Amino acid sequence: MHKALVLYSTPDDPDHFRDYYVKKHLPLAARIPGIRRLGYSFDVQALGGPSPWFCVFEMEFDDGAAMGAAMGSPEGQAVAADVANYSPTPPTIVHFPVAELPARRR
Repeated sequence: MHKALVLYSTPDDPDHFRDYYVKKHLPLAARIPGIRRLGYSFDVQALGGPSPWFCVFEMEFDDGAAMGAAMGSPEGQAVAADVANYSPTPPTIVHFPVAELPARRR
Protein backbone atom coordinates (compact mmCIF):
# COMPACT_ATOMS: atom_id res chain seq x y z
CA MET A 1 0.00 0.00 0.00
CA HIS A 2 1.07 3.58 -0.67
CA LYS A 3 -0.35 6.51 1.25
CA ALA A 4 -0.46 10.25 0.58
CA LEU A 5 -1.18 12.85 3.27
CA VAL A 6 -2.20 16.40 2.44
CA LEU A 7 -1.70 18.75 5.39
CA TYR A 8 -3.27 22.21 5.46
CA SER A 9 -2.27 25.04 7.82
CA THR A 10 -4.96 27.24 9.32
CA PRO A 11 -6.46 29.45 6.59
CA ASP A 12 -7.42 33.11 6.96
CA ASP A 13 -11.09 32.17 6.40
CA PRO A 14 -11.72 28.77 8.01
CA ASP A 15 -15.47 28.86 7.24
CA HIS A 16 -14.88 29.38 3.52
CA PHE A 17 -12.24 26.64 3.53
CA ARG A 18 -14.55 24.11 5.20
CA ASP A 19 -17.55 24.94 3.04
CA TYR A 20 -15.69 24.84 -0.28
CA TYR A 21 -13.59 21.83 0.70
CA VAL A 22 -16.54 19.66 1.69
CA LYS A 23 -18.99 20.75 -1.02
CA LYS A 24 -16.69 21.11 -4.02
CA HIS A 25 -13.14 19.83 -3.48
CA LEU A 26 -13.86 16.47 -1.85
CA PRO A 27 -16.31 15.42 -4.60
CA LEU A 28 -13.53 16.15 -7.13
CA ALA A 29 -11.02 14.14 -5.09
CA ALA A 30 -13.41 11.19 -4.91
CA ARG A 31 -13.19 10.95 -8.72
CA ILE A 32 -9.42 10.36 -8.79
CA PRO A 33 -8.88 6.91 -10.31
CA GLY A 34 -7.14 4.17 -8.38
CA ILE A 35 -7.85 5.40 -4.85
CA ARG A 36 -8.44 2.49 -2.49
CA ARG A 37 -9.46 4.62 0.47
CA LEU A 38 -9.70 8.29 1.30
CA GLY A 39 -10.55 10.31 4.35
CA TYR A 40 -10.20 13.72 5.92
CA SER A 41 -10.52 15.53 9.24
CA PHE A 42 -10.79 19.07 10.55
CA ASP A 43 -10.20 17.82 14.10
CA VAL A 44 -6.41 17.61 13.86
CA GLN A 45 -4.70 17.52 17.23
CA ALA A 46 -1.09 17.28 18.32
CA LEU A 47 0.34 15.55 21.35
CA GLY A 48 1.77 18.00 23.86
CA GLY A 49 0.80 21.25 22.16
CA PRO A 50 -1.19 22.95 19.44
CA SER A 51 -1.37 21.35 16.02
CA PRO A 52 0.18 23.19 13.08
CA TRP A 53 -2.51 21.62 10.86
CA PHE A 54 -6.09 22.76 10.30
CA CYS A 55 -7.08 19.88 8.02
CA VAL A 56 -5.62 16.56 6.93
CA PHE A 57 -6.59 14.49 3.90
CA GLU A 58 -5.34 10.98 3.23
CA MET A 59 -5.45 8.71 0.20
CA GLU A 60 -4.36 5.10 -0.15
CA PHE A 61 -3.28 3.40 -3.36
CA ASP A 62 -2.05 -0.06 -4.27
CA ASP A 63 1.49 1.25 -4.80
CA GLY A 64 3.52 4.31 -5.74
CA ALA A 65 3.02 3.76 -9.46
CA ALA A 66 -0.76 3.77 -8.98
CA MET A 67 -0.51 7.00 -7.01
CA GLY A 68 1.64 8.62 -9.70
CA ALA A 69 -0.81 7.60 -12.43
CA ALA A 70 -3.74 8.86 -10.37
CA MET A 71 -2.21 12.24 -9.67
CA GLY A 72 -1.17 12.62 -13.31
CA SER A 73 -4.69 11.81 -14.55
CA PRO A 74 -7.06 14.57 -15.66
CA GLU A 75 -8.99 14.09 -12.40
CA GLY A 76 -5.83 14.34 -10.32
CA GLN A 77 -4.76 17.47 -12.18
CA ALA A 78 -8.21 19.03 -11.66
CA VAL A 79 -7.94 18.41 -7.91
CA ALA A 80 -4.48 19.99 -7.77
CA ALA A 81 -5.68 23.03 -9.73
CA ASP A 82 -8.70 23.45 -7.43
CA VAL A 83 -6.66 23.99 -4.24
CA ALA A 84 -6.20 27.72 -4.91
CA ASN A 85 -9.99 28.16 -4.76
CA TYR A 86 -10.10 27.55 -1.00
CA SER A 87 -6.51 27.68 0.29
CA PRO A 88 -4.21 30.58 -0.61
CA THR A 89 -1.34 28.68 1.05
CA PRO A 90 -0.31 25.46 -0.70
CA PRO A 91 -0.62 22.39 1.51
CA THR A 92 2.24 20.18 2.59
CA ILE A 93 1.98 16.84 0.77
CA VAL A 94 3.88 13.72 1.78
CA HIS A 95 3.61 10.22 0.40
CA PHE A 96 5.16 6.92 1.34
CA PRO A 97 4.91 3.15 1.08
CA VAL A 98 3.32 1.65 4.17
CA ALA A 99 5.03 -1.25 5.91
CA GLU A 100 2.38 -2.95 7.99
CA LEU A 101 3.03 -4.67 11.29
CA PRO A 102 0.83 -7.37 12.76
CA ALA A 103 -1.44 -6.11 15.51
CA ARG A 104 -0.18 -6.93 18.97
CA ARG A 105 -2.55 -9.09 20.94
CA ARG A 106 -3.03 -8.45 24.60
